[in-house]
Amino acid sequence: MLSIPGICALFDAGGHLIYSGEPVTQLEHALQSATLAEQAGATPELICAALLHDLGHLLNPQGETPSARGIDDTHQYVAIPHLRGLFSPAVLGPIRLHVNAKRFLCATDTAYFDKLSEDSKRSLALQGGVFSAEAAAKFIARPYAADAVRLRRWDDFAKDLDMVTPALPYFAALMTDCALFHSLG
Repeated sequence: MLSIPGICALFDAGGHLIYSGEPVTQLEHALQSATLAEQAGATPELICAALLHDLGHLLNPQGETPSARGIDDTHQYVAIPHLRGLFSPAVLGPIRLHVNAKRFLCATDTAYFDKLSEDSKRSLALQGGVFSAEAAAKFIARPYAADAVRLRRWDDFAKDLDMVTPALPYFAALMTDCALFHSLG
C-alpha cells in the first residue's frame, strides 16, 4: 500500500513526464483534474479521485503515448491495489471506473466523441470501444459510476497549458483528510 508521502514521491519522480499525447505533464494533469473537481464543489473524496485517477501511469510507465503503439496500459486498475487500505471506495471507485465512463459518455452523448483528443480516441478503441446501450445502462447503475462520469469530464478539460492550480502539497493535505487512517485517529 502506498502512503501519501509515497504518492507525492511518485509525482516528484514522474510528474514531469508528458501526459501521453497531450500538452501537459502528468502532474499538471492531476492538479488540473483535482482543481476542476474542487471548483465544481465535489466531495473531498472525489477531488482525491480526480487527483489520483491516472496514478497508474506513474506506477506502470509505458513510455510516451502507448496508445500510438497499440498498448492499453489498464492504468485505471494498476493504482487500485496500491491505494486500497489508504482510501475508501468513494475514492477508489471513480478511479477504477473513469475509463468506462469515457465509453459511457461516447454512447450517451453524441457530441462527446468528437471532443476527445486523438490519444483519447485511440485509447478508447483499445479499452473496448463505445458501450452498447445495454452496457451503458448497466454501467451507470453501478456504485460510483456517476462520480466517474463527473471525473471523466474534468479529466477531459485538464489539459490546459495556462491553467493555474494549487501545488501538490495543497492536495496532499486533502489526501490526508480523506485517508482511512486519518478518520480513525
